[in-house]
Amino acid sequence: MGFRITAIIAVFAVSYSSLAINMWNLQVMKGDLYSAQAASQHELAGILNPKRGSIYFTDKDGSRVPAAINKEYPTIYAVPSEIENPMVTAKVLSTVSDRSEEELVEALSKENDPFEPIAKRPTDEQVEFIKSQNIKGVYVDHSWTRFYPLDEIGSHLIGFSSIADDAIGSGKYGIEFYNDDVLRGKPGSTDGDKLVRPENGEDVYLTIDMNIQFQAEKALNQLMSEYKAQGGTIIVQNPKTGAILAMTNKPDFDPNTYGEFDLERFLNPAVESIYEPGSIIKVITMSAGIDSKKVTPETKFFDTGSITLNTKTIRNFDLKSYGEVTMTNVIEKSINTGAVFAQRLMGPDIFYNYLAKFGLNQGTGVDLPGEIAGSLRPLEYDPRDINFATASFGQGISVTPIGLITAIGAIANDGIMMRPYINADDEPEEIRRVISADTAEQVQKMMVSGVNKAVIPAIEGYNVAGKTGTAQVPNFTTGGYTEDVINTYVGLAPAYDPAVIVLVKLNQPAGAPLAGLSVVPAFRELMHFALNYYGISPDDIN
Repeated sequence: MGFRITAIIAVFAVSYSSLAINMWNLQVMKGDLYSAQAASQHELAGILNPKRGSIYFTDKDGSRVPAAINKEYPTIYAVPSEIENPMVTAKVLSTVSDRSEEELVEALSKENDPFEPIAKRPTDEQVEFIKSQNIKGVYVDHSWTRFYPLDEIGSHLIGFSSIADDAIGSGKYGIEFYNDDVLRGKPGSTDGDKLVRPENGEDVYLTIDMNIQFQAEKALNQLMSEYKAQGGTIIVQNPKTGAILAMTNKPDFDPNTYGEFDLERFLNPAVESIYEPGSIIKVITMSAGIDSKKVTPETKFFDTGSITLNTKTIRNFDLKSYGEVTMTNVIEKSINTGAVFAQRLMGPDIFYNYLAKFGLNQGTGVDLPGEIAGSLRPLEYDPRDINFATASFGQGISVTPIGLITAIGAIANDGIMMRPYINADDEPEEIRRVISADTAEQVQKMMVSGVNKAVIPAIEGYNVAGKTGTAQVPNFTTGGYTEDVINTYVGLAPAYDPAVIVLVKLNQPAGAPLAGLSVVPAFRELMHFALNYYGISPDDIN
């Protein structure tokens, strides 16, 4: 009996010792290994990765339209330490991966590698094929990836998120980049088997109205197709607040497949590209002349059709001479020599100071990445009379589309310039007063007269104020100008209490047509849609 008890005690002692040794081995000797494995499993499962915030457009009723969201996709990955035959496995996986068979053999041969991605967004057929192979160490799982349900619509605004830099993705271009800190959230962490959960990113809501954006996209696509243009931009804005209601550029890209496009496609020409705007600047010239009390809308001058300064001759775009005309006639007929007349009455200093007040050599502060400033350099570094004269009708100086619509928006908003913005959580922000309210009203009337005389941009029942610009494209190789043009139209309505301002720009349309024939009809249709959509009552019932 005593022997049996002793034997039982010995067995328990040995078993306990063995258990204790195993526990010590698990907790101490292999603790780091298992902690690392646990951490890897958490990471593989995506537990540590925060969900990126979504980006939404909104409409006039406050409804949200998703522009960038997270979507669950299948993913194929391998655990190299479990792979029995890397060469055979690599041959199978190369049919679903973008890596070569040789690259896969090297990846699958790594020791102590707990995870090797094979295909991030495999097709359903590829998933079924891999499952049917039943390869040890190869798995199909699901992960969250960025998805853009609107495809190309608003792509320059939205940008895209890339996972090339880290597992949770980082914003590239557009709102994805500008608001990356807000969207990306904070990753979690592990300490052995302890888990600190991630903080998901916040959603971002934009002032972009999906219905206006869609119409702008449609209008620009039609212009590009009809005139075989090299590019174009449309911006729609509330001039009283600065809120951007639509912004589109062509050519664009699909952020879902951004890897298929050249890098230059990702830049936003509305804020990252300057150009010579042409005759639209005449309304700024007249604003400066009236505000400085050097001219009035009724001031007369005699147009001979040309003026020579510093041995260079300026002529009207149509090569006509108009005789005695008023400053209002200068806007109506877009007379180059009349703009020069007003500029020369002001003198270079007054004129330059007003161009600067209109922000033509500054950024607007729009909440989009990469904004560049316009340029008044010819007036600063070569202040000859000829350069100030050409600047009066928009040649030689450069602006961005966002800078131009912001400047004209000041005329629309009783002389007060507003900061353009796209984040719906922002509040309207005044930049500065540029001209008096009285000057703004006088220039609005001059622009309305120009629209009524031109007829094409007019909208029945509404006073519309607007101005065209047809500018020759500079020859950056030989100097001077090419035969190509850039057409622009900026218009606002209702003219004396504007709810909407629209800029339409078309780069190098084939055949170099005048803006009145290309972008003006597109402006009228888009503006008409916006006025009806927002329920803006007619203001011209005569």
